[in-house]
Amino acid sequence: MGSEPPSTPPPVEEGGDEEEEELSGTEESDPRAPPGRGSLLTRRGITLRVLLKDGLVEPGDGVLSIHYLGKKFVGDLLCDGKIRWVETGQIFNSPSAWATHCKRLVNPAKKSGCGWASVRYRGQKLVQYKTSWLHKYQPSAEVVRKGSQGMGGGRIGWRDGEISMVQRRGERERVPVRYCTLGSRDSARDPHTLVELSAFSAINRFQPFNVAVSSNVLLLMDFHCHLTTSEVVGYLGGRWDTNTQLLTVLRAFPCRTRLADRDSAPVVEEEICQNLFMRGLSLVGWYHSHPRGPALPSLQDIDSQMDHQLRLQGSNNGFQPCLGIICGPYYHGNQGVASTITPFWVVPPPEQRPNDYGIPVAVEVTYVQDNYLTSDVLNEMMLLVDFYRTAPDLVQFSQLWSPEITVLDKIKVWAAGVISTVLLAF
Repeated sequence: MGSEPPSTPPPVEEGGDEEEEELSGTEESDPRAPPGRGSLLTRRGITLRVLLKDGLVEPGDGVLSIHYLGKKFVGDLLCDGKIRWVETGQIFNSPSAWATHCKRLVNPAKKSGCGWASVRYRGQKLVQYKTSWLHKYQPSAEVVRKGSQGMGGGRIGWRDGEISMVQRRGERERVPVRYCTLGSRDSARDPHTLVELSAFSAINRFQPFNVAVSSNVLLLMDFHCHLTTSEVVGYLGGRWDTNTQLLTVLRAFPCRTRLADRDSAPVVEEEICQNLFMRGLSLVGWYHSHPRGPALPSLQDIDSQMDHQLRLQGSNNGFQPCLGIICGPYYHGNQGVASTITPFWVVPPPEQRPNDYGIPVAVEVTYVQDNYLTSDVLNEMMLLVDFYRTAPDLVQFSQLWSPEITVLDKIKVWAAGVISTVLLAF
């Protein structure tokens, strides 16, 4: 299978892809050129040939793979940067062409291959090797590598830790952009660019599901996000009722691990899987924090959420929503001491514009007041405190949050408000 077939078919060039990047101009074009007219920062120029030339990947049999809707495809990486599909010997000019071809075999309605995000080299997404190249040759591009860990059949990924301090007065703030200003994908654009949310009505859609979130979920999630100046992540457990189209979020499962710790992540996720199963719950979403910034999705968050939605839906083509939540505990633009909580979802781009980003939309949520704090929630809070107790990025609670109050005072006021709300329910 891995040998050259007797009669090699012509290379397949089908499939445009939002991540596929071919050198423009002549073969001598060098994407490592300094920023300026015609450089990488103004046109897309990273290909498999570039990664091979600079030693980030090596040619080999069976080193490339695609996993899609329960199917696996294996490919050889050739010395000229082309891909040979092991099963048929077909040659493809790019990850996009191969991904598009394979996915259409499984799902004929598939419009785009998403090659750099779909094709893996020795188990890692090709987009990670591209980002490593950028770090090495164009650090000014400020593209941060995105890690990906997963859980079970509904794999929710998380990113490498983004260390950030509690926002200081006068510190430069990332200004969100409107979705309509983005246009097609551009590898030179900062993946941490924040995007304003649209309303379903603004894109002539109705919210396709209703959401009810337990107050204990909010409490535990927000408490987790308050403890550290680094970005945190967790999962949401609940139930999906197809008859009423209601998604009920009943439990938060904080990930007690460093985001870049690949060794402990599988253990933590397996524990969460077991907890979900024992409680008769399903994986229904994820949350993460923007410690000192607006609780709005970044371009990276938009892509992650879209990936999560597809994975949670699975291969049965049935609809099951996946809720994303962003928590901003220490952003000075928040109203008062409370965090900003942003539930969101991503609508795929129009079919006629497959290379656009997904559209982030605000999700209307009903918050259901629990009558008491469960022992599970209290125990999880104590475990979180113990986990972060000696962490270098533990929030310095004696630090001033504002000229009038410390971070500890802020948390006390927030906690008192939450607890008093719960007590009022009795």
